[in-house]
Amino acid sequence: MSEEPTLAEVSEEEILGRIFPHFRPTGAELLGPGDDAAVLAAASGSVVVTTDAMVRGRDWLDEWSTPEDVAAKSLTQNLADIAAMGAVPTAVVVALVADPATPVAWLERYAAELGSRCARLGVSVAGGDLSSAPAGTVMLSITALGDLAGREPLTRAGARVGDVLAVCGPLGRSGAGLALLSDGVVEADHPAAAAALAHHRRPDAPLAAGPQAVSAGAHALMDISDGLLRDAARIGRASGVAIDLDSGLLAEDIAALVPAVGTDRARECVLAGGEEHSLLAAYPSERGLPEGWRPVGAIVAGPAGQVAADGEATTPRGWDHFAG
Repeated sequence: MSEEPTLAEVSEEEILGRIFPHFRPTGAELLGPGDDAAVLAAASGSVVVTTDAMVRGRDWLDEWSTPEDVAAKSLTQNLADIAAMGAVPTAVVVALVADPATPVAWLERYAAELGSRCARLGVSVAGGDLSSAPAGTVMLSITALGDLAGREPLTRAGARVGDVLAVCGPLGRSGAGLALLSDGVVEADHPAAAAALAHHRRPDAPLAAGPQAVSAGAHALMDISDGLLRDAARIGRASGVAIDLDSGLLAEDIAALVPAVGTDRARECVLAGGEEHSLLAAYPSERGLPEGWRPVGAIVAGPAGQVAADGEATTPRGWDHFAG
């Protein structure tokens, strides 16, 4: 056996024996990994569930991303969806579908980072699945669970004409990071470029802002995974309203990215860059926004899902899994 064995060179039990120690219990488990299924406590009696998958060559390239980067991104994209319902993440289950020639060390590094992040967030890694795949394939899928703690779920469908459209978190940084990587820039000295690369590889999401939005009386909520324009349009369609973005309120986001990618690309990253995982909400205008939130536009009357900037209709765009 080589110094760094592949998945084909060890048993499934040995693989699990290497990764389970990285997953520390949080107290949510009534029965943790090791049986046919886990059993988790559901304190409020309701469970929020979401799932996302990442595929090597499509969602990341090994030339750009370490196993730790992939762990951070795969976890954040799921936990952001839980927060976007107004819930607190409690547990995840992880499925790996991989070429048997994949080094065990890659999976162990992924598991170590995933376990470390989950431990910091109080999220249990409750189990998962392993399966082989054709040559070159590595696919990871996380299913995340959350607890509403007695709150009603906050959906995309409640925005009302006159509401303020607000964001918690950055805009465009992940898109700018992807633009730099696509240009062959994998490391950067300039702070703006370095921050963009870091956020694309290991995004964070304002998880506490989801429950906060419920408490503050938000009417609608979602996370920005496919770009501000596309995701704002989703709130508009679900709510039967139109969106008007204010370019003046986006000026600082654009300016922050100009040193990294230039003016035109910075604006496009802010409007259409995906994998940001900031939260987007509609708040009643008569209330002030809670701490950490800032306005970016307004909910207005008009065709459901139409998004304008300063009153001028925009071209629908953003990330699409099949169209790109």
